[in-house]
Amino acid sequence: MKHVNLEYAGFWLRTGAALVDTIIILIIAMPLSLLVYGWGYFDSDKFIRGSADLAINYLLPLIATIILWRRFQATPGKMALKLRIVDAVSGETASVRQCCIRYFGYLISALPLGLGLIWVAFDQRKQGWHDKMAGTVVVRDLKPLQVNFRGV
Repeated sequence: MKHVNLEYAGFWLRTGAALVDTIIILIIAMPLSLLVYGWGYFDSDKFIRGSADLAINYLLPLIATIILWRRFQATPGKMALKLRIVDAVSGETASVRQCCIRYFGYLISALPLGLGLIWVAFDQRKQGWHDKMAGTVVVRDLKPLQVNFRGV
């Protein structure tokens, strides 16, 4: 696979992609959680409200994200912005192991006041701590789209 016309995806692009993904997860998870637990779901002080909560809000996003990263190299937010997650050495699709490390690495990146996520803005390769742990980079294709007119 050729890797010309690629650039590292920066902080704001990745933040936009994360916001799109968060909205999609909320659109799916909120109605399901309300269906199972009712409006009392929001009154609970528990971190996990039950097995359905664990499945809907933790396991489903984990499994879906890993599958999307492996199959499409991106989640819907990254796809919308034409970003891809790839192995930092080869530029090929990240392995399942890398995807799992990257997913759980988000927790470590977010814990110290989000410093590991903000790190993307200052890193030469635009890697967050989760990318460094997993050996991945997020890239964007710079290849311009060719315009085709039907009448010409």
